[in-house]
Amino acid sequence: MRNVKYVNHGFAALSCAVLLGACSSNPPPPPTSAASKVISGDQMLRDSQGIAQLSSRWQEGKQMVDKGQALQRQGQAQIDQGQQLINDGQKMMRDSEEGYQSIKQ
Repeated sequence: MRNVKYVNHGFAALSCAVLLGACSSNPPPPPTSAASKVISGDQMLRDSQGIAQLSSRWQEGKQMVDKGQALQRQGQAQIDQGQQLINDGQKMMRDSEEGYQSIKQ
């Protein structure tokens, strides 16, 4: 009967040791996904060339926007100058018509 108790205690101690050992070990690494794969140098070169093309295209677009805005400012200045000429001309025409009416009377 004593042997059975020692065996039971020994088995319990061994079970606890195995269980503690399993709990204290490092967890397995997470499975690798497609995004975490190592890419080749050729792939990095292709990607960087694509990024460079996008960057130069963006810069070209920015230059177009800046040029367009400058043209709009110049155009607005010309519109304002044209409107001033129209206003001055209409005033001269009214003054002339009033002068003509006063001479005619």
